[in-house]
Amino acid sequence: MENHTVLEIHMAVKTPDIKVVDLLADESDLSRGQIKKAMQNGAVWLERGGHVQRLRRADRKPLPGDVLHLYFNAAIQAQQPPQARLIADEGDYSLWFKPAGMYSQGSKWGDHCSLPRWAEQYLQPQRNAFIVHRLDRAASGLMLLAHGRKAAAQLSALFRKRQVEKAYCVQVPGRFSGEPVCLNTDLDGRPALTHVRRITLDEVAGKSLLAVRIETGRKHQIRRHLAEAGFPVLGDRLYGEVEGEDDLQLQAVRLAFVCPVSGKQRRYALPESLLLSRACLPAEA
Repeated sequence: MENHTVLEIHMAVKTPDIKVVDLLADESDLSRGQIKKAMQNGAVWLERGGHVQRLRRADRKPLPGDVLHLYFNAAIQAQQPPQARLIADEGDYSLWFKPAGMYSQGSKWGDHCSLPRWAEQYLQPQRNAFIVHRLDRAASGLMLLAHGRKAAAQLSALFRKRQVEKAYCVQVPGRFSGEPVCLNTDLDGRPALTHVRRITLDEVAGKSLLAVRIETGRKHQIRRHLAEAGFPVLGDRLYGEVEGEDDLQLQAVRLAFVCPVSGKQRRYALPESLLLSRACLPAEA
C-alpha cells in the first residue's frame, strides 16, 4: 500500500461472531497486518447505541447493528512518536515533558503519536489519560494529563477559570524591549493577554530570550502576539520566516495550581537538562 493511501470505511455489522480484523479486511484492500496496526494506532472506531470509542483489539467480535469506522492514512500510520518524559506522577494526574513533534491529542486518524496515548502505554500502573489543556505540536514543555474523568473535569475547570499559572520561555530574533511588555490584542474576537519580559539578549547571535506568562489560552496565542509585535518565535513556520530545520523555540517551563484533590499548592518545572536555555531557570514573567 502506497504511503499516500487515504481510506475511510464505515460499515454496519450484519453477521455475528466475526472478528473486526476480518470484517475490515474483507471490506478493504488492506492486509490484516495493516488493519491490526491501524487498530493499535487508534484509527478504528466502534459505534454502538450512539456511543463511539476507539477499538484496538483485532480479535474483538462486534454485534449485529454495530458500526465500524476505519480512518486509514498511510502517512500517519508511518509516523513514529518522539519520546515523552515523565516529570511527576500524582496518581490522579501526571506531568510530562512533551517533546517538539508530539501531538497533545489524537484525531480520528490515530493517536499513537499523541502524549495521552504515550502515557497510557508507559505509565505504571497503567491508567487512562485525558487531556485538560494543549500545547502546540511544534512546541515542547510541560503538559498535565488527568487519569480519571473526575480529575479531568476538576483540572479542566482550573484552566477555564484561569487558576493555573503558565510560564514559558521563548527565543525571538532581534532586540526585544528591556522593559516588561503586555500584549493584549484580541485573538479571534476574544480577549487575550500575554505578559513578556526579556531574560537575556545575545547581541552576537541577534536574538532575545523571553519569559512569557499568559492569562488566557487562545490558539497559538504566544506565537500570534509576538509575531504581531514584530518578533516571531524562532522556528515558527506558521507565523514567521524560517531558515533550516530549527524546532520552534517555544517551551512551557512551569505550571502552578492548587491541587483539586488535596487542596495543596503544586508547582512544577522542567529540569535544567530539558530547558531551551539554562537562563530559563529563574525566569518569572
